Amino acid sequence: MTYPDPVYLGDGGEINATYRPDGQRPDIDHGSGSAAHYLATGATTNGKFGLYRWEMGPHPTGPAPHFHRSISESFYVLTGTVRIFDGTGWIDTGPGDYVHVPEGGIHGFRNESGAPASMLLHFAPGAPREGYFEGLAEFAAIGRPSEEELTEFYFRHDTFWI
Repeated sequence: MTYPDPVYLGDGGEINATYRPDGQRPDIDHGSGSAAHYLATGATTNGKFGLYRWEMGPHPTGPAPHFHRSISESFYVLTGTVRIFDGTGWIDTGPGDYVHVPEGGIHGFRNESGAPASMLLHFAPGAPREGYFEGLAEFAAIGRPSEEELTEFYFRHDTFWI
């Protein structure tokens, strides 16, 4: 494996770092202790990756087993216990544990511990996942759409349920 072709061709480097302080409000707040912080989006990384800090309240939350055709997903647990489906079963993961799921890999995650938990969620390439999570929050607030609308929503956001 080799390094990819250079993207930056200048001689002196650029001042272009992004800083997001820890205390910043979440981008999505579900009001139940669950929230998402968009640390890096596909738009801010030129489509290379996305990185979110996902916080889960003490009540059971998280998606059932599913897969994506166009993105890989990785999970790095920061606090608490997160159950992650690895394609064969649910495993309890804790702080410092890491799970990578390539494109097409069946996965899911849940907090069933009764205590808050958090993790970093990384996906590549940097698809516009914000629309997916914001859509789910909207469904929770205004009600579930029709089955046809839901099917189209999941397809548009590369989410295929098992």
